[in-house]
Amino acid sequence: MMKTEKLAYLKVLCAILIATNLLGQTRFDALGQQEIKGEQYAPMDLVFETEESIDNPFDLSFGARITTPDGTSLNVPGFYNGGNEYIIRFTGNSTGDWSYRTYASMPELSGIKGKISVTDNTNPHVHGTVLVSSEHSQKFSYEDGTPYFALAFELDWLFALDYDNQSAIPRTEQIIGEVKSNGFNQIVMNIYAYDVGWEVADDVPAAYEFGKPSYSPFGGTNENPDFSTLNMDFFQHLDRVIHHLFEQGIVAHVMIYVWNKQVNWPDMYSTDDNRYFDYVIKRYKGYPNIMWDVSKEALDYGRCDIPYINERIARIRKQDAYNRLITVHDYEYCSREPDRVDFISIQNWRTDLYSLSLEAYLLHSDKPVMNIEHGGYEEGPYQSFVGNYVNPEVCLIRNYQCLFAGVYSSYYWQDAAWNVVIYDPMESQYVPDKPKFEYYKHLQKLFTDYDFSTLFPHKPKLTTNGRVGLDNLASSSYPLTNGEGLYMYFVPSENHQINVVLPEPSGGKLQATWFNPFKGEYQDGGTSDWWNWKPYQSPWDNTASVLILQANE
Repeated sequence: MMKTEKLAYLKVLCAILIATNLLGQTRFDALGQQEIKGEQYAPMDLVFETEESIDNPFDLSFGARITTPDGTSLNVPGFYNGGNEYIIRFTGNSTGDWSYRTYASMPELSGIKGKISVTDNTNPHVHGTVLVSSEHSQKFSYEDGTPYFALAFELDWLFALDYDNQSAIPRTEQIIGEVKSNGFNQIVMNIYAYDVGWEVADDVPAAYEFGKPSYSPFGGTNENPDFSTLNMDFFQHLDRVIHHLFEQGIVAHVMIYVWNKQVNWPDMYSTDDNRYFDYVIKRYKGYPNIMWDVSKEALDYGRCDIPYINERIARIRKQDAYNRLITVHDYEYCSREPDRVDFISIQNWRTDLYSLSLEAYLLHSDKPVMNIEHGGYEEGPYQSFVGNYVNPEVCLIRNYQCLFAGVYSSYYWQDAAWNVVIYDPMESQYVPDKPKFEYYKHLQKLFTDYDFSTLFPHKPKLTTNGRVGLDNLASSSYPLTNGEGLYMYFVPSENHQINVVLPEPSGGKLQATWFNPFKGEYQDGGTSDWWNWKPYQSPWDNTASVLILQANE
């Protein structure tokens, strides 16, 4: 077929996803008069509309070889989007001129060439994809080098909040606005979930109950699915959700499977199972705010095993040319196959959370470690899943215990984490006692003011008898240090004081600052002479606090 003949019936469109109205994506003819331009780190959809239809378009081999400005070649699989529309979702992580050439098992889609000019990023919330830091292997950073202090918020049913609204996503925007304004920068979410198996309050207002949706990611319903096809309405809506997170600079920690939410899944390794899994990767790999998580609590329910997860990870690696980070929400897996994941995920409810988190940090010295669930689920007006800790102050303290052990952490509110989602908690008449989201704004502030990516925990020796040397840094509390004269201690409320054991600064003095994690306030502790075993007492009685010491050189 001649190229001129192909152009006569093949319309190629490019949609750059930068519009604030997610339903009004900007589109223009890539083969027409306008130059195709996109911003660095911004997802761009190359949309190919054909005249020919095929029986199962999901199984079409289709994609593009994309050449970067420095000449590197990427293989980027595309995906079917309903009707006769096929999409290659592209993100340029460097400025300059990119080019592509399509390939496909359908001749109509094969051999199409194009060029894209990638210009500077103008969204201050966007810094590229999250990577393992090249400077510190146990820290995250953004692609542009900005530190990423991961602070996650669980919203499993986020996909459902505005599913039936074809014109806007107001509920999604409302809860994400609360999340973002309070320092959270990662959403832990399911692609899809159906219902929970635990007792939930029976008086939840209907507006906040999102369990048992009448749809699924497959054809049909969850009760009677047609696994041979996928639900385009579902994925087109999920695009709006993921894109909103992208615009707001929030990472989507996407759990591709979940076994305990009553989802009717196809059999493992089946053609239908592979089709679903591959489609998710093809469709969402182009978003730089994606983190892949194969399954929530992967090995807990007898649904899958380690070889299956290994194979799923291999499928991601093969199809994701952008190399988004991969983890598995299951420490039993991560501890046995640490080389297959990019960061370690832990679910630890233990009372001695700090000690066990520090143990995990020291054991996995070449990767970031993240506690996905620490058993703290802050209570709301309607009971949902009840963990071991529901008090908001206790839940906050458990996050601090993770962080001062060098481990990233997550937050759950019972009335948002699962099928009950109060998307307007600060305005709702049904929430007389507002959740303490602001505690996490203070937490984010602390580790922005004192860059978490430069701070590392210190494991003390078993005794405090020896005061010579730096084996302890303090008689009690939980220390972090940058190794260059900055020392931070999380001081539990039961402490009357702590005694610090630090090297003598050249100036002979230490500057003290106290931080109140519940109010987000700093208090000057003054500058005083250094001495070994120097005591410090919090200015707030019976309140957990953070002591910050800086050597006065």
